[in-house]
Amino acid sequence: MMLVLLGCVLLAAGAVLLVIAAWGVIVLPDALARQHAATKAGTLALALVCTGAMLIAQDGAWTWRLLLTVGFLLATLPVSSHLLARAAVREASLDEAVDSAATAAPIATRDPAP
Repeated sequence: MMLVLLGCVLLAAGAVLLVIAAWGVIVLPDALARQHAATKAGTLALALVCTGAMLIAQDGAWTWRLLLTVGFLLATLPVSSHLLARAAVREASLDEAVDSAATAAPIATRDPAP
């Protein structure tokens, strides 16, 4: 009974995060910010939903399926996020600015007080 209640809480938290991620995709000003909202909040939300579903189902077959789903998400979303960000940079013709920022000298940090 307690696991089912915890599963429902995780499902609700995942649903709220998915709504926030969708709102961020609509409201945020540029492609990189929208992509960030979709991938970061979306990944956490889907992991919460899958974990909640595992706790509610309490079945080994469903648990493995949901774990595979989360595993595929964690394996593919960083790559797709990187490719989307790269496409947005190229579309905005910011290739040279990004390349020059990547090769610039690091910012000097203050030496700690003796």
